[in-house]
Amino acid sequence: MDAISTMNKATPSEMTLDMPAQDFSLKPKVKHFWQGWIPFIARLITFGGAIALTTYATNQMILTISQADTTVLQWIMVGLFCITFVWIALAACAAVAGFIFSGKSRDVSAMDISTKKTVLLMPVYNEDTSEAFGALYAMGKELTEKGLNGQFDIFIISDSNKPELWVKETAAFQKLKEALSPDIKVWYRRRFNNTAKKAGNVHEFVCRWGGRYDYMILLDADSLLSASTLLTLMQEMASDENSGIIQTLPCLYRGDTLFARLQQFAGTIYGPIVARGITAWQSNDGNYWGHNAIIRVSAFAESAGLPTLGGVKPFSGDILSHDFVEAALMRRAGWSVKMLPALKGSWEESPPSLSDVAVRDRRWAQGNIQHLAVLKARGLRWPNRFHMLTGVMGYMASPFWFALILIGIAMAIQIHYVDVEYFTTELTLFPNWPVFDSERMVSLFIFTMVILIVPKVLGLIRAFFHSPLRKPLGIIRMTLGMLVETFFSVLYAPIFMLIHVKHIIDIFRGRDSGWNTQQRQYTGTPWLALCRRHFWHTVIGLVMAAVLSRYSPMLLIWLSPTLVGLMFSIPLSALSGSRSLAKILRYLGILNIPEEVTDILMIKDRDKFSQKLSKQLKTIDIKALISSQKLRDVHFNAADKVSIQARGEPPVDKMSLAYKINDAHHQDEALEWMSNREKIALLADKDVFNTLTKLAKTAQ
Repeated sequence: MDAISTMNKATPSEMTLDMPAQDFSLKPKVKHFWQGWIPFIARLITFGGAIALTTYATNQMILTISQADTTVLQWIMVGLFCITFVWIALAACAAVAGFIFSGKSRDVSAMDISTKKTVLLMPVYNEDTSEAFGALYAMGKELTEKGLNGQFDIFIISDSNKPELWVKETAAFQKLKEALSPDIKVWYRRRFNNTAKKAGNVHEFVCRWGGRYDYMILLDADSLLSASTLLTLMQEMASDENSGIIQTLPCLYRGDTLFARLQQFAGTIYGPIVARGITAWQSNDGNYWGHNAIIRVSAFAESAGLPTLGGVKPFSGDILSHDFVEAALMRRAGWSVKMLPALKGSWEESPPSLSDVAVRDRRWAQGNIQHLAVLKARGLRWPNRFHMLTGVMGYMASPFWFALILIGIAMAIQIHYVDVEYFTTELTLFPNWPVFDSERMVSLFIFTMVILIVPKVLGLIRAFFHSPLRKPLGIIRMTLGMLVETFFSVLYAPIFMLIHVKHIIDIFRGRDSGWNTQQRQYTGTPWLALCRRHFWHTVIGLVMAAVLSRYSPMLLIWLSPTLVGLMFSIPLSALSGSRSLAKILRYLGILNIPEEVTDILMIKDRDKFSQKLSKQLKTIDIKALISSQKLRDVHFNAADKVSIQARGEPPVDKMSLAYKINDAHHQDEALEWMSNREKIALLADKDVFNTLTKLAKTAQ
């Protein structure tokens, strides 16, 4: 082995852990103990309050329609109203609980972690290499400056299947390793079989290297955590031997489009108060969002192995939204799962536009609906079942809401066309006609709107008295930001409603979501694509507006925010990715977040390294490897061993690749003939690649 390959070994020696798939039919013999008065009171506020509010609102709806004989459509309307109302009531009551309870954790700063080892684990899948590796550099640099580098390794586990990106990843790995050497060890592995997607990637890591580490901090490609936050997470976990997962509350940042800035403002102002309420009632029965969290590796291996679901689509196959299930399984085994909402220094990025969220939500929707098949697992704690049900309703609420609107329109048409027998043969002083109590309906509408904005108002009030938000942002600008965010949220909500309706229909028709890379930087969407994507949203909005203008002008007024959002869905979708409007609002101080007002050195370090790395990677591709022995050495030292094919399953891609190289007259011709799969096979085999380098570069 040459000197370069010895120096640049990409993976450490393996220390294996067994991570068996859990049996959902078996109930572990685990005792769960009383968690104290705070969770009990918070649950009373959240769930008791939601039940009380829903009961009141539903009763008011019944009284509204009970002025005469009620129809089937009216009772269906009551049912749909009850289902949709309970979820906004839960959010409001959780915000009230968050307003009452602080969410502060105990002081663990004296906890010794010198004997503990943590890995910063970043799974990547066709990501922007310079951005992801830039975040790892910033974290590694700050850990070194704080003297914490001895407690941490960095490990990139790749599932990327684009050959040009794989080449850039291996080059970036070498650059990152050199930049952080010798203070922090940096490792890299790209696997060839993408079984079970991200969950399978993490599973393989735990099985091969999990024994090396006490804890792992899962990162997304856009994650960034400060050194003090990483230290606190380690100390929190080390101080409680029963702790399995500790989840941070990531703050959205770096948004440069209108939609991203709306999201990060909402997360900064409203997010903490809802998170504090959720933390209060869930206590140790918490949830896990798949990133920006610390996990006890041995506990994860022992209790969170995911089985493959049987049955029919969409419930069968690999578990897509694995994080909810992993948290539930660890809690089922007796480990605590909790969140630290008051812990700052944890960031992630928002999708840049409405279209990008729609693509991401398609996969999330399928994964969450799939949880309906997991709910039957024995031994799960009720809060974990509720987390899964909440995830399901996050998407199923849209069909219920749409159905409620359609029922209202159908009733308006029915009242217009159906002959009503106003006076029957019965002796009565009053006619029998289908009337609504309009005064009560207006009151109910106002009540519903108040409940809907409770989390926003309470979050804003908290921000007024929270100096880390008030000082950099200002009370007036925060208030204006809330008004702008609420305005656009009202317009975007009906568009998401129809997007989610289509997702649900596709899922129950058995259409798989696939595995698309999450778009983190806005690259623009052509107007033609926007027109195709939102054509039916626009048509539905126009048709409903036309019908209501004829049959129920009053209902048209009530539904006008929904209809305006749908009718203008194409320009609104385009506006969501607007950088110009985002810049104007930022200049005015509207929708700002503290990270944009106060410079954070760590974020600057990330941006600086990312920009530098992006320039260095721009010219690195397969042809660059052919021309440079040094780049080839870097790449093939980072390439994991290809697993041996099973008997009867020949390496078809490698065989066809070798044939094409032998048949080609020059390198360009060979590369032109290769498929992406064959290029991956080329980049996995040093000997075959060397054969390609011996060909003439171009036609003579």
